[in-house]
Amino acid sequence: MARIVIANWAEKTLEVTDLSKTLLRHLHDHQLDWMHSCGGKGRCTTCKAIIAEGAENFIPVTAAEQKYRNMGALKNTERLACQAVITGDVKIVVPDEYKLPHINYAMP
Repeated sequence: MARIVIANWAEKTLEVTDLSKTLLRHLHDHQLDWMHSCGGKGRCTTCKAIIAEGAENFIPVTAAEQKYRNMGALKNTERLACQAVITGDVKIVVPDEYKLPHINYAMP
């Protein structure tokens, strides 16, 4: 089991058990809206998450993520939610540029 905390969504906390799923799938399984323009296929960066804690609890960067890192569109502290798989507890932040208008983002 692992815990996903979304820091700027009032510390919203998700408990997940299937560690084979992507971060985006976990978010959607908990009925949370998270930007993903390409449908979660690793073809854009709109699903990016900033890693606040637990970077060591992610699988290595995927080829799609490395492509965007090489282009300068994905920082070392960011992962694509549609590609990233967690192996333990993490804390993430929704980037300002991908916040959805119907959600009240706030720090606790």
